[in-house]
Amino acid sequence: MQPAKPDEWKTYRDLRLRALLDSPDAFGSTHEAEATRTDAMWSARIATATSSGKDRVLFAFNRDDACGLIWCKLSSDEPAVAHLFQMWVDPASRGMGAGRALLKEATSWAESVGVKRVFLGVTAGDTPAMRLYAARGFRPDGALEPLREHSNLMVQPMSLALGPVGSTD
Repeated sequence: MQPAKPDEWKTYRDLRLRALLDSPDAFGSTHEAEATRTDAMWSARIATATSSGKDRVLFAFNRDDACGLIWCKLSSDEPAVAHLFQMWVDPASRGMGAGRALLKEATSWAESVGVKRVFLGVTAGDTPAMRLYAARGFRPDGALEPLREHSNLMVQPMSLALGPVGSTD
């Protein structure tokens, strides 16, 4: 597990595009939309995130290969709130704890900077992702929302209370 560095935009790009191809029903964006980004756009995206103080992009590794991704972003409007995005683990590395480790690291970082509640959205259904989030203490928090325009899939907003009220263990 390690935070992304500004020069690791290619690793981020590759993980993000693999995630969108592997799990198109898990993300609000699409491979088609993101594959058109230029290298400069990918580089700027990670450079901005790594220097903002409000973003934490984390990679999971299986040996030396990046196999997972999560993005934690502090809310601009509510200082005690963070949002998790882009959570994905390569199918060959699933079941080895990378997802749990990514979630733990992201929520630990959020708590360390004063966050009291972390939000995410997960495609509704009895899925490994939904079970992982529930096992980590996330609970449904709001009505189902469409995944994206022209999709019949719905997303369940979930949240996790940090600190004494909730536990990330």
